Amino acid sequence: MSEDLGVPLVIANPSAGRADGSTLQRLLSALRAHGLQPDVSMTAACGHATTLARDAVEEGRRYLIAVGGDGTVHEVVNGMVDAASGQGRGDDPVLGVVGGGSGCDLVRTFGLDRPPEVLARHLTSTETIRIDLGRVRCTGADGTPTVRLFANVAEAGYGGAVARLANRLPRRLGSARYAAAIVGAVPEFRRVDTTVEVDGGTTREPVCNVVVANGQFYGGGLKVAPRALPTDGKLNVQSWGGRPIDVIRAQPQLRTGAHLARADVREWSSTSVSVSGARPVAIEADGEYVGVTPAHFDVLHRVLRFKL
Repeated sequence: MSEDLGVPLVIANPSAGRADGSTLQRLLSALRAHGLQPDVSMTAACGHATTLARDAVEEGRRYLIAVGGDGTVHEVVNGMVDAASGQGRGDDPVLGVVGGGSGCDLVRTFGLDRPPEVLARHLTSTETIRIDLGRVRCTGADGTPTVRLFANVAEAGYGGAVARLANRLPRRLGSARYAAAIVGAVPEFRRVDTTVEVDGGTTREPVCNVVVANGQFYGGGLKVAPRALPTDGKLNVQSWGGRPIDVIRAQPQLRTGAHLARADVREWSSTSVSVSGARPVAIEADGEYVGVTPAHFDVLHRVLRFKL
């Protein structure tokens, strides 16, 4: 590597799919075969990856590799960048990602949903790119103001309700948690009279879900935001006016991005978006429940270096 990033730290989530088994071990073997001898830290609880990442970069680490799902990446990103100030911590560290969880959709945008042996070649290369991160300010789960970063996709409404329910289900269920939550959240959610403010103006109408995307995929490969570019300084914003059952029925369209032609979907490109409504609705970021509306989302342009 032409740039000396030092010894990388692999942060792996043992409860995320196969992160504690074949994926991690295959990755470590492949990295060592390419001459890289990483250190490894396993997460022990929710939020631990954020602490590990923050401590690592503040102590001078310049290269972190997250192994797990989008939730693991979410925590690592929030450790590498200070959400409140929007400034990166440490000495301009680099993030590498290896999908090993029940769902890691961020890597799909970059074509990096590949076996560990293939990813090892990327992780030992010199190629990096600066990517955007999304940021959301809202009322947290504890009732106090909170600010969180997201690398991939955030939602306010039905998607947030799904994440909130999924987070209550046993982690051992893996991806089945989300399948159960998608169905389980339908009876309890109703459309909300919602105000969505973007760069181009304001809309007020009954809404089921608002999608705020930095990356293109979510839900295990659904192409929810085919026009999202995590380097352009913009967020792809979508307002869904249908019912939760309509979102479920749109799954085939979501696989190709054809849902954008639906009459009940509006789309914008914006540097920020504010969402408020007649009642608070749940918010998720990278699949993690973070709080409720009203909320303000904005973009941190090219704030993080990403390993390609």
